[in-house]
This record gives sequence, C-alpha cells and structure tokens, in this order.
Amino acid sequence: MCAPRPDHRAAAGRPADQELRGADGGFAGLANFRTYFATPTLVAALVNSLVIAALSVALVVPLAFGYAYALTRTVMPFKGLFLAAALLPIFAPSLLSGIALTYILGNQGVLRGLLFGHSVYGPIGIVIAECLYAFPHALIILTTALALADGRLYEAAAAMGTGRLRTFASVTLPGARYGLVGAGFVVFTLVVTDFGIPKVIGGQYSVLATDAYRQVVGQQNFPMGAVVGLLMLVPAVLAFGVDRVIQRRQSALLSARSVPYEPKPRRLRDRLALLYAVAVAGVIVGTYGVAVWASFIRYWPYNLALTLDHYDFAATDADGWQPYWNSLAMAASVAAIGTVVVFCGGYLIEKLKVFAAGRILAQLLAMLPLAVPGLVLGLGYVFFFNAPWNPLNVLYGSLALLALNTLAHYYTVAHVTATTALKQIDPEFEAVSASLKVPFWRTFTRVSLPICLPTVLELAVYLFVNAMTTVSAVIFLYGPDTKLASIAIVHMDEAGTTAAAAAMASVIMATALAARLGLALIGWGVVAHLQRWRRREA
Repeated sequence: MCAPRPDHRAAAGRPADQELRGADGGFAGLANFRTYFATPTLVAALVNSLVIAALSVALVVPLAFGYAYALTRTVMPFKGLFLAAALLPIFAPSLLSGIALTYILGNQGVLRGLLFGHSVYGPIGIVIAECLYAFPHALIILTTALALADGRLYEAAAAMGTGRLRTFASVTLPGARYGLVGAGFVVFTLVVTDFGIPKVIGGQYSVLATDAYRQVVGQQNFPMGAVVGLLMLVPAVLAFGVDRVIQRRQSALLSARSVPYEPKPRRLRDRLALLYAVAVAGVIVGTYGVAVWASFIRYWPYNLALTLDHYDFAATDADGWQPYWNSLAMAASVAAIGTVVVFCGGYLIEKLKVFAAGRILAQLLAMLPLAVPGLVLGLGYVFFFNAPWNPLNVLYGSLALLALNTLAHYYTVAHVTATTALKQIDPEFEAVSASLKVPFWRTFTRVSLPICLPTVLELAVYLFVNAMTTVSAVIFLYGPDTKLASIAIVHMDEAGTTAAAAAMASVIMATALAARLGLALIGWGVVAHLQRWRRREA
C-alpha cells in the first residue's frame, strides 16, 4: 500500500506564509510555533536531528580526512580505484544505504550480532547510513584542501629536524583547517536535511525531515508542516552563513613562489594508508554491493536462489517501470536545459561587465538555493504553484515542474563550477573582442565554450545524477502520472517490498554510473580533439 499523497485541494489557496496560518486559514500569528514547542514529540524530533547531525560530523570528518590524506599525501597504489570506490554513494539515492543496512544489520541481517542486541531501526541505523551517504561529499572537500600544499614548508620542517607528528600538527592540520570546517558544515547540513535515510531505517525515531513529511502527507496539516520546514531551514542557513564567513577569512595556500608538495615513499606509512583505504572502501562497496545482490535474491536470507522477479516492478507497484522512465526523462531534461542555463548565466555574470547591480543580484540568487533544504524547497513549490491565483498552477504535478524544482535545488554548485572555470580564462579575450567590435556571442561560441567544454560536460553529469537520485525536494510535487523512481522506492519500502525497492535503487545507481562513464569518454574525446586543434593552430 502506497503512502497517501498530499491533498491538492487542501493545499490550494493557502498562502505562502503557512507557518503563520491556522487550520482554518486565518491569521494565527506565532500560535503554530507555540504549539510546536509545546508539543514534546515535535521538539524531540528537532533535538534528534541535531544529535544525529553532530554524531555524523564527528564520525565522517575524521574518517574522510584519513582517507583524503591517504590519497594525497602518500604514494600508495591504486589511488584512482580507491577514489572511485569512495565516491560510489554519490551515484545512488540516499535511501539505498538505509536499505542495505536492513539486509546487513536488520532483524534478519547477516551481521546483526555486531549490534549486541540493539536495533538498527533508529538512531544507530540513521547515523551509520548517513555516514555512508555524506562520506564522499566530505572527501571531495578534504582531498581538495590537502592537495594544495607548499612543499617548502615541509622541506623547512625537515631541515630543522622537526618530527613527523609535530610537522603534521603544525603544518598539515593548519593548512587543511578551512577544509575541515567546510566539510563539517556540509555534512551537518546534508544530515539535517536528508529525508530518505530516516524514512527507510529510522523506525519510530523522528527527525525534522520525517516530521515534515508526516505533517503534510499523513495529517494534511500544512501550517505545522511549514513550521517544521522553517525550523529545518534554520540550521542549514546558519551552517551556510558560518561557512561563508570562514571562507572569506581563508588565505591563499599557494603563492607564485610555492613549490607543489610531492610525497616521498615511506614503506610503513604507505602500507598503513593502503590498509585503511582498503577497509573504508571495502565497507562502502560491500554495503552497497549487498543491496544490489539482495535485489537478485528470491527471499532474503532463507532462499538465496537468484531471480529477476524483484525487477518486475508491476508486481509490487501499479506504475511498474513508468517511474524509472519518468526519472530518466526528467533527469535528461534537467541536464540538457540546466547545463545551458547554468553556463550561459555564469558567462553573463562573470564575463559581461555591464549592469553591475543586476549581476550582483543574479549572483546572490544563484547562491541562495545552497542554503535551502530540499523538503523546504518542495513545500515552497506546493504553496506557490498550487495556489488558485497563480496562473502557473497548471504546472503542478507535471514533469516540467519537477525538472524546474530539481534544477533550482542543485543550481548553486553547478553555477560555482561554471564561474570557476570561466575565471580561468584571461579577460583579455573579451577586451580584445570589444576593441575589435566582435559581438560577445561570437567570443562565447569560439573561445569560452570550446575551452570550457570539459566543464560543461561535468555540469551535465552533475545535474543528471542528482536529478536521478533526488527524493526530498520532489516528494510533494509529483502527480498521478509523474511519479519518479526515487519516490517509488519510498512507496515500495513502506509497502514492505524491500527487495523491489533495492532493485529500483540499483537501476538508478547503474544508470547514473553509466551516464558518468559515457560522458567521461565524451569528455576525453573532446579534450583530445581540442589538443589536436591547438597544435594545428600553433
């Protein structure tokens, strides 16, 4: 049995300031907030979210730092393979880690004894699953932070006879401190705002994300759902603001005279780093591998015969494979249209030095979605696009609205990527073009776009993968004919058909990985072609 969908008619006509409205639609002032904080179970969900996020940060950041250190500061073999293994969770819906843990540590799990009688359905399972989900995001930040190092500092420390531990404490850690802080805030925000994992493995342990879903979908209490959404927004905005302040204080780690740091072989250190990388990568790949394997098992763990029955989604969901095709169509449209919008928008902001006030406003708007949790964004779309006074309400429940919501949700990271690439192009190109009366669009198509083609492909991959795996932002927005694959996973899990949910999640992960590999090959071909073209021009 699938979860009930939000009553469109109940949401229609309600103004955007839902948290200030009563159940009858009248102005309630701060009554809804007083009701929330006077309800112990609701306050407990807020505390639970903060505790889970804090525990996840305390576990993920040190683990990711050690892994990033092994990748950047040692000469252990197979670094590319270990990096790929660690990034695997990015290509799967967050729900898959929760589903995998039910097979490993659940009531019928193969390793349930490791919990010493405790249940995985609750805070233990949420923390473990969130660590798996957030690990690659922290790793990317910390790898970047540790990759930038001035070799002269380490040479000076060695010349003065400084011990390795003291060098680590006085040179390595201070150089990576902003990366550590940034990774901590990213993990905290991801965990507080995640919906999929608590929904799958949280049991009766409430957090803000599941509370918002329960208020809107289960109880049709839109004002209280808006209150929960607003409270979810507060820690995310605070984390975002503190991170911005810290980044402004960060000074450049490399100067024009810097010497890139190159680690030298040390047998004991490199072997220990290899063992650590094998252990961490083994846990990540093994966990997700169990979920994929279970999707081919007839009845876990009693009948381990292989079967494809769980991929017959029509047997467990009335929509069958249609949610997957909806996700594929939505992700392809987000990647195609979003890449053009993001890159062209980044070019207009970065390269066209006209209308300064407009460019500043556009930059602010481009950065705003990063601080807005997916569920909050989805609720905002419900209140805005489903209002009867809004002529755009015809879009409600359509794939077009799902694509628009997804693009808005992931716009900031794509925008920062595009503008970073454009900053690497000498502004003299635009200056010379202007002096020669060459139209800006010709400079764009002949210079900026060819040089940034690898980045453009990366944007397409990023948008496609996130559109395939997103669930929180779109959980309130789909229509009867536009249910997405990630939402179908939620419904299958609620119905108790966990193997089918694992099968759908595995299909999504395989699709995202195929897209990553395909566009990587295209990018390699584009780079090779550009190199040949430059050699001919030279």
